[in-house]
Amino acid sequence: MTTTAPEHLLRADGVTVRFGGLTALDDVGLRVEPGSVVGLIGPNGAGKTTFFNVLSGVLRPTSGTISWKGAPPPGRKTHHLAKAGIARTFQGLNLFPMMPVIWNVMVGADRLARGGSFSLISGLGRHHRDEKELEERAMAALVRFGIAEYATRLPGTLPYGVQKQVALARACVGEPELLLLDEPASGLSGQQMDNLAEQIRGFSKDMAVVLVEHHMDLVMNVCDHIVVLNFGKVISSGTPAEVQADPAVTQAYLGTPANEEPADGRPVTVDPGQNGAAR
Repeated sequence: MTTTAPEHLLRADGVTVRFGGLTALDDVGLRVEPGSVVGLIGPNGAGKTTFFNVLSGVLRPTSGTISWKGAPPPGRKTHHLAKAGIARTFQGLNLFPMMPVIWNVMVGADRLARGGSFSLISGLGRHHRDEKELEERAMAALVRFGIAEYATRLPGTLPYGVQKQVALARACVGEPELLLLDEPASGLSGQQMDNLAEQIRGFSKDMAVVLVEHHMDLVMNVCDHIVVLNFGKVISSGTPAEVQADPAVTQAYLGTPANEEPADGRPVTVDPGQNGAAR
């Protein structure tokens, strides 16, 4: 998919968020280029979720700017962002429990309905043609994610890993230019996480990805660029190798002063291995 973005799809500058006397984010910035995978990491309470909610339009910043393709965002509602080509997943999945899987995925393809949402809701105009086309797109997405056999099942009857795939299929079926992934690896097994890493790398052929994630091995494996937050501030930004070698990052994760080495004399580095955050 080609994009009309001049340089960056998404750009955040000087984003500050205050809740009363608490500063949750302080002058945070981000650049997302077409086809790139950008990771957003940090210890618990670092401000990742707050920043992610700003990027996805859920939260309005106290100050700072967000731009989409060099212009202000198209709106703050989810359907405004979806129409512009921005999709997101949620930690809580947010699947419709009483709708079969294929209908859940069809919801994500709504922006591609030629007759618009009114046609689908009212049953007028192109309703039947749109519904058929969206159902075909949804089924193709289920095939792509390897879950077509569950098309008629209710989400709550499925294993958690399959529900995660349904949420991903719903986010991708509308052919977004930017996909915002909110902790997609939570609750997954090691093999499922390996499959997710392969999927995310595949996504970047068609769309840019912003990934908020605690599993450092996944982040280091799939991201082109990583932004590290701590106490609401950016403490490091760069390639996985640069971030991994930054003493400020190990200090944030382990509490080791940036100018000190651990007792055994070995340098502390963020660990992209099996078990997570740092070593």
